[in-house]
Amino acid sequence: MQESPKYWKGIEELENSPEFAKNAFSEFADFLPVSEKNSSTDATVSPRRDFLKLMGFSLAAATLASCEAPIHKAIPYLNKPEEVDPGIANFYASTYFNGADYNSVLVKTRDGRPIKLEGNPESPITRGGLSARAQASVLSLYDSARLQHFAIKGQQADKDRVDQEIRSKLAATGGKIAIVSPTIISPSTKRAIAEFASRYPATEHVMYDSQSQSALIQANGGVLPSFDFSKANVIVSLGADFLGTWVSPVEHAHQYITNRKVSSDKKTMSRHFQFEPNLSLTGSNADVRVPLKPSEMGQATLALYNEVVGGGAASTYNNAQLKKAASELKANRGRSLVVAGSNDVAIQTLVAAINQSLGNVGAAIDTANPSLVRQGDDARMIRLVNEMNAGSVGAVIFYHANPVYDHPLAAKVKTGIAKVPLSISLNDRLDETGSLCYYAAPDHHYLESWNDYEPKRGSLSLAQPTISPLFATRQAQDSLLTWAGNAQSYYNFLRANWRSILGGNFQQGWDKAVHDGVAAGTLSPASAAPVAAAIDINQAISSITRAPKGAGVEFTLYEKVGVGNGFEANNPWLQELPDPISKATWGNYVAVPRDMAVANEWEQGDVVKITANGTSIELPVLIQPGQAKGSVSIAVGYGRELAGKVGSKVGANAYPLATVRGNSLQYNGIATLEKTDAKSPIAQTQTHHTVMDRKPVVQEATLAEYIKNPKEVTEYDKIATPDGLEKPNKVSLWQDYEYKNHHWGMVIDLNSCIGCGACVIGCQVENNIAVVGKQEVINRREMHWLRIDRYYSSDTTKEDFAEKGKLDTYAAMEDPSENPSVIFEPMLCQHCNHAPCETVCPVLATTHSSEGLNQMTYNRCVGTRYCANNCPYKVRRFNWFSYYTNEKFEAVNGHMFTDLGRMVLNPDVTVRARGVMEKCSFCVQRIQLAKLEAKKERRRPVDGEVVTACAQSCPTQAIIFGDLRDPNSRVSQVTRREDGERGFHVLDAINVQPNITYLTKIRNVEPNKELTV
Repeated sequence: MQESPKYWKGIEELENSPEFAKNAFSEFADFLPVSEKNSSTDATVSPRRDFLKLMGFSLAAATLASCEAPIHKAIPYLNKPEEVDPGIANFYASTYFNGADYNSVLVKTRDGRPIKLEGNPESPITRGGLSARAQASVLSLYDSARLQHFAIKGQQADKDRVDQEIRSKLAATGGKIAIVSPTIISPSTKRAIAEFASRYPATEHVMYDSQSQSALIQANGGVLPSFDFSKANVIVSLGADFLGTWVSPVEHAHQYITNRKVSSDKKTMSRHFQFEPNLSLTGSNADVRVPLKPSEMGQATLALYNEVVGGGAASTYNNAQLKKAASELKANRGRSLVVAGSNDVAIQTLVAAINQSLGNVGAAIDTANPSLVRQGDDARMIRLVNEMNAGSVGAVIFYHANPVYDHPLAAKVKTGIAKVPLSISLNDRLDETGSLCYYAAPDHHYLESWNDYEPKRGSLSLAQPTISPLFATRQAQDSLLTWAGNAQSYYNFLRANWRSILGGNFQQGWDKAVHDGVAAGTLSPASAAPVAAAIDINQAISSITRAPKGAGVEFTLYEKVGVGNGFEANNPWLQELPDPISKATWGNYVAVPRDMAVANEWEQGDVVKITANGTSIELPVLIQPGQAKGSVSIAVGYGRELAGKVGSKVGANAYPLATVRGNSLQYNGIATLEKTDAKSPIAQTQTHHTVMDRKPVVQEATLAEYIKNPKEVTEYDKIATPDGLEKPNKVSLWQDYEYKNHHWGMVIDLNSCIGCGACVIGCQVENNIAVVGKQEVINRREMHWLRIDRYYSSDTTKEDFAEKGKLDTYAAMEDPSENPSVIFEPMLCQHCNHAPCETVCPVLATTHSSEGLNQMTYNRCVGTRYCANNCPYKVRRFNWFSYYTNEKFEAVNGHMFTDLGRMVLNPDVTVRARGVMEKCSFCVQRIQLAKLEAKKERRRPVDGEVVTACAQSCPTQAIIFGDLRDPNSRVSQVTRREDGERGFHVLDAINVQPNITYLTKIRNVEPNKELTV
């Protein structure tokens, strides 16, 4: 590549110059300690520590890192050759993978600092989608709780001293050397570990997953199959939350929704059956959902096996919906899919046999190109823990692993570390495990690192640094190579590993792979011949039929889509992301069915003591519709002790409730619940649960109704006329706007929205939306510009109360069904053409643009809040405090309370001051940028050049944005096509004429199925 011209790179280069040293020390002499002023008169010496003292370390580190290119070999995604122009964004292709969640991403940098992630459309795995966790991970880069230096026993230490002592002790180690990590899908990292093992032959690499899929791997001959939900007409899930947290949710969501979109040209849908204990994100999207206790899962699997394959032992589980699911599976052989979320080998073995019998292997299931995102081996980890406690392990290295927090044998891991002579942490902070290790060599953040990934055999992706390291850390792979005596940098090591697949012109192929972020090929060793399943069918059936049936309340542990397994617990964006189902933020709770709460006289917020597996935790009660009777559910990922200022001591750690049965981790069991005298309010962003018969709010219908008459599936408010009922006319006192140039609008397909929350975080990152904390959420002061309303179906109707003469108790319709249907509706500023907010503002802070946008002029707003009172959609947010500077919010807004954290703010969007109203702007900064770029080329913006942050991050492409005046734009075409069929406006009868059109949700259910509305 042609080298860039030689320019001054930044402050770091300047500080090394003699001229700077002389002037700086004379200029700031009065601010230096006397000992340092007198220590040297040599003007050529400029100690870095003194320079940083003058600037303030946090701001200085970020400034130094952002003022120079991260590594001159990094390649921007859009602009070549690489240049950093002030005010111009660069995008770098990279990859996010934290051991559980894979995303191929584009990193937006401004002036050398990453500020936003977007999905990489080149990826054949994620296809431009992005999870909420990946979206929020850019903030973790600026987390001051990261360990900023090498350490010995928690105290800062010189890197060379740490390396020397570790090499010396490794050479003298007599026992096993264990490297403990979550799943690693980086071929080059595994090769670096192998390099380390070649120097120290006693090395064993042990991978474990906090939400293990070890049983699924064992039942499928040692591989984790790739699943393709787009190839299934019928989907049966036995407790697998494949849209939320199971295996590869972004990939699965895109596949799943392919067969769920309907239009006048496509009136077919897949049918989705879900059997599960707790109401999951996937269950809430199912056509047919059946709640069942964890202890019934094995019998339900056996019953399904009997119906589909036959020949098994009799099952005690009998359910009409399960028989219906089996019938449809058999009618769609080769076009169906059965998945299970259990970590029980017997259940997974039966599921594998069902899929084999249906001919799904080779169609919706691919074992030749398996998924690699879960490789944890429960048995090996359990064995290692026992060996540590037995004293046979000489050294242990933890690489992004925190088993003292997230493993059921955490207590034994803790005692085992104390018995290992040499313990090393490569984790990014002194977490629950790292704080117990003797040495700490903290890893870079992934946005500061080079790496590669192979999430599925044959599909590769790369990560490149987008900023120089902010702290005195070192990439973990470089540490392993250093201790192995390999002086090669990991960057060169990585490139050498890629030479085998890039062919003759390596540099050209490498540049393209770095630029695109993805490549075809494999760097993993050839698969061995599939091994036999851990048990056969007869053993699986016997295991299920002999399973003990304990008495008591059953519990299930699960992950939330935001906080997940707790790795990102110190991220305030994720802590404040509402759970898609409960809409709760800032902590976990015990979700109980209504009948259990009534029987025990529990009210929401009452704290109960949960005891299981010899451990007790205390959590508030949340009454959850859809929770299987006789069972409760608890989210893991909370209760961290050493996460950082934001994430520590939020909620309770539920991992100790998990058990080890045989050689597998189990996330359910029997518990006792005892009410305490304490109360703990749950911070929910939505406390009403049904639409209470308000049809104009949200619309849904059945597929049969849609096929019969597409124009009748959407209902509208009607008025009485002499000729009967008619839609209200559009006569108005308003003077209609004439849009001569652009008219921006949005379409949201309720059939495609799964409620995952990625759009909520995308909007927050893009628009500098503040975090407010638990108490302010309880005060109903959350700041999200975009919310996802979740509605449950109700068994009660207005007529029920009218018959009983209780129409005044209309609010009782708020009670949802015991097993409700669920619908998600993203709600944001509707940018009304007849906006009620605009007529009441006394200072004209909210106005209408010539392109259809409802605008907010922040420095004109005086905070009367008249506009919020007059908004029928309640989408305006009042900024009660200066959240980034008020000490009251330091604990919850800890990242951006510092200069370092503010590096993530988008400079294109104003940071609003206290006392102003704010709301969705349709990402007007993106609109203006696209218009300016098009203007320079003397043309109009092309459809697709303007994409709002919410639309860009959506893994199911539920949101379409564009110019309604462009007849070729997708938003214009969809609006015209669906007008009179599925298209509707929320609260259409009040005639505010929104610029957002929603498409009615269609469910593939029986015609008499109770719907949400």
